[in-house]
Amino acid sequence: MPERPLISIVIPCLDEMDVLPETLTRLSDLARSQATCDFEFIFVDDGSRDATLAVLAQAARTDPRLRILSFSRNFGQQIAVTAGIDVARGDAVVLMDSDLQDPPEVVAQMIARWHEGFDVVYGLRASRPGDSWFKRFTANGFYSVISRLSQVAIPADTGDFRLMSRPVVEVLKQMPERHRFLRGMVAWTGFRQTSIAYDRPERFAGATKYPLTKMIRYALDGILSFSIKPLQLAVGLGLMTVCLSVIGIIYALILRIFTSVWVEGWTALMIAVLFLGGVQLLSLGIIGEYIGRIYAEVQRRPLYVVRNRIGFDPQPEGAASQPETATSEHS
Repeated sequence: MPERPLISIVIPCLDEMDVLPETLTRLSDLARSQATCDFEFIFVDDGSRDATLAVLAQAARTDPRLRILSFSRNFGQQIAVTAGIDVARGDAVVLMDSDLQDPPEVVAQMIARWHEGFDVVYGLRASRPGDSWFKRFTANGFYSVISRLSQVAIPADTGDFRLMSRPVVEVLKQMPERHRFLRGMVAWTGFRQTSIAYDRPERFAGATKYPLTKMIRYALDGILSFSIKPLQLAVGLGLMTVCLSVIGIIYALILRIFTSVWVEGWTALMIAVLFLGGVQLLSLGIIGEYIGRIYAEVQRRPLYVVRNRIGFDPQPEGAASQPETATSEHS
């Protein structure tokens, strides 16, 4: 470990102009409290429509530790974090949200555990007073499901708030997924990992950027990226349907051969058709989700497009006007 290590803090932003002044102040306080470390603060503007970029650009004029990537449009929080990881130079990289629900003060504890020899130090949410009962209920349900389905142990009640050593970061930069579930990807890398419990406060300002539809999509990414058990479920449903069909056929033959009562009706037929149709559609839907992910991978489109860079080393003459694109294998 270097005598004076560099800590990179990656912060994705989407319409966070109201909270950024406080975030910047608390990050500066963190840096002052860690006198033996150097810091760089990498903000990734994920296509904000408010004055987020202007606030960051103004702060960068007086603070050389700020480095800003501005996307050409909204690519999503996981992609924004990936972009920050790609450009981070630190001996350790910290991921945190800009809304101060990930308290910067906890980073000091993460750095201490890193100095003890841990490669990953993730925040464990001891309490979540800012979340509604519905969000807590669905989060608990998600972690319960993924713990049963995933082939990788993913800690419950954690987000992307974590510190990672340089070896872990280099492994992440080699992972080419388009549908990214970073907390699962970090767990997959192995290395020495530990947790720090903290109370997750309410948002300092602004509104959540994760409505129910995004939460569902993110949950699907987590499940389908780290498990093939949904495909095995489809096979199981198919086998169960075959067994039930065989029983139904035997029952129908017994009635036809050994009894004189044979009522031809549509009820049994409709039940069978609807049941079989439902199983088939469910199985096709599961298969379709996996095929869709295969399609996205083979398209080989860039993960993100950077419109503007602030606080980085000057680019060669003539390159500044060209948009920067990146795949997950470019680093």
